Amino acid sequence: MKVLIVGHFNETAQSKITGYFPQDWNVIIVPPGQDMQHHIEDCQVLIPEHIQVDPSLLASAKKLKLVQTGAGYDNVDIPACTQLGIWVANAAGVNAQAVAEHVMALMLAYYKNIPFLDHFMKNRMDEHHLEYTGSELEGKTMGIIGLGAIGKKVAAFCSAFDMNVLAYARNTEVPSDGIVKMTDFDTLLSTSDIVSVHVPLTEQTKHLMNKTVFQKMMSSALFINTARGGIVNQTDLIDALKTGVISGACLDVYESEPLPIDSELRTLDNVILTPHTAGMPDGRKFHQKRYDFFIKNIKRVQNGEEPESRLNQLL
Repeated sequence: MKVLIVGHFNETAQSKITGYFPQDWNVIIVPPGQDMQHHIEDCQVLIPEHIQVDPSLLASAKKLKLVQTGAGYDNVDIPACTQLGIWVANAAGVNAQAVAEHVMALMLAYYKNIPFLDHFMKNRMDEHHLEYTGSELEGKTMGIIGLGAIGKKVAAFCSAFDMNVLAYARNTEVPSDGIVKMTDFDTLLSTSDIVSVHVPLTEQTKHLMNKTVFQKMMSSALFINTARGGIVNQTDLIDALKTGVISGACLDVYESEPLPIDSELRTLDNVILTPHTAGMPDGRKFHQKRYDFFIKNIKRVQNGEEPESRLNQLL
């Protein structure tokens, strides 16, 4: 079994990842580029961390049986894979705990003004001149867009903080736990103190959060995105933050990644930024739960079974 992982990893991470797979598998880790093209020809499994899986790439993948992604799969042309008889699967839910915890960390940092207070202390400023504003989470309304594994985990955490939880989701049954109240999109926007996005990036969700949507939110609202940058029209978000249409934002993902050094987001005081690390529970470059899932799924395909969390159906 030849497994090709395409991404940017340092030597330590590469050694840890390759050592985690069964010893009789040929696991190759390469950055995007010419070496990748050489290995794609005879690999059975592709794990595309930092590349687009499109028809031009698939044309060289003569032996490919499975494209296995993490939680997100917007970089994979699923119809093209299906036409070629290649399974596509993601690892839905494996990073739910990590992302949900990150959402809470961002929310607490924002309302408790942690970045400002940390800067204040480290710069040895006079505490008698501290002008500090903060807020409690209790009683605030969290609006969750998308109620999959991550959205449900966020809802449970918010309930533990005595928050009210609203959710909007397509084709989702109303949860029976009594924590979440399902509502329509516009009501969620207009009545939530915090709006957090937890949907995949698809043609339907691209730029879901735009100027019109931000204008429907309360001027005191906080916007959180730990899903995918393309769900947000970033120019519209920056304008909303600068003009007071919304109060602030906490972002882990961006339309262009890594976030450009000259991005205006880096200059805004009402924004907290992290570098797409929400889903990494045990290291920037190694995610044990994810690789456990990958190995299990590869073995299923190796045995002629359908992969778990498949995104297509082969005839």
